[in-house]
Amino acid sequence: MEKLKIDKPIIVEGRYDKNKLSSFIDGVIIVTDGFSVYGDDELKDYIRKCAKETGIIILTDSDSAGFRIRGYIKGLCPEGEIINVYTPDIFGKEKRKDAPSKEGKLGVEGIDINTLRQAFERAGVLGGSRKTAGLTKLDLYEAGLTGRPDSAARRQALYKKLSLPSRTTPNALLDILNAGYTREEFENMVNSLPD
Repeated sequence: MEKLKIDKPIIVEGRYDKNKLSSFIDGVIIVTDGFSVYGDDELKDYIRKCAKETGIIILTDSDSAGFRIRGYIKGLCPEGEIINVYTPDIFGKEKRKDAPSKEGKLGVEGIDINTLRQAFERAGVLGGSRKTAGLTKLDLYEAGLTGRPDSAARRQALYKKLSLPSRTTPNALLDILNAGYTREEFENMVNSLPD
């Protein structure tokens, strides 16, 4: 299989995540060593520099720790492009571990390459220019995805359809939709959701 050429640095949590991505991606992969990034000023400066100069891609696990690290990195980078790649909630355990993680979800290292490729495609990283649906928060509201009694359930159904983690926020959903889908694709997905 030919490796994917990615021109923006990809930020992951651990070295096993890096090893997994290196098997099918040709590009710079930066490891945060989990929460160690919080106290590593040199690494934080490097991430800021990358975001400002080339943009960065953040790929963390779909568990609560992964979302905290993702949020922290986004907060570090007020300038530059940040592309978020989300993996779906897949339950199980990594081969090298004796037991599943605290939340029982596979991390990046445990997810198969095809699923990871699809996550990069959904984020608009592959296939040339990124799509843009031009969606706003009002569009999410009008689609019943925010501000209504059943909005959370509708979002969860959409997350499942898009293979997104259940922790995805409405703002992150908006970013994902605008990066990887057209307005027509969005409308078709929303129309196919159960009432």
